[in-house]
Amino acid sequence: MNNNDRLIRLRYALDFTNTEMVDIFKLGGIEVTKEDVLQLLTKSNEDETENELQMKCTNQMLDSFLNGLIIYKRGKQDPQPGQPQGPAGSNMTNENVNNILLKKVKIALALTGEDMLAILEAADVIISKGELSAVLRKEGHKNYKPCLDRYARNFLKGLAIKYRA
Repeated sequence: MNNNDRLIRLRYALDFTNTEMVDIFKLGGIEVTKEDVLQLLTKSNEDETENELQMKCTNQMLDSFLNGLIIYKRGKQDPQPGQPQGPAGSNMTNENVNNILLKKVKIALALTGEDMLAILEAADVIISKGELSAVLRKEGHKNYKPCLDRYARNFLKGLAIKYRA
């Protein structure tokens, strides 16, 4: 699953319009047009050839979108004294992109661990609280586990079931 797929599934699950997508990207610090959004949301071909109608969603773009989603859903937070201005950089890589996706969607939608387990269960995936906790931990923690595409895909599927039902 690539970042374009993640963005398409997230948009479908939360039922955003193109205008809302542009606004969310803007809140995350990236200027995109409606045409750019349409290119980002174009499904790629099966044979993995580059589609001239598709714009590649980079890790930085997805991270900015997720930061914008948090601001869009929860509002802008005023920094505490002594705290750095703006969101902390998350060092999103291809290995941890699913972990960061789950963490930031959890924050944006104010989900609890039980909510996330229920969303996964709606997509017919049963995991323990400990497994979920390991996926949500900071990379480098001794109990950290990478989130596989299967879990991210099913989490987004469960979100669609919950929010579009």
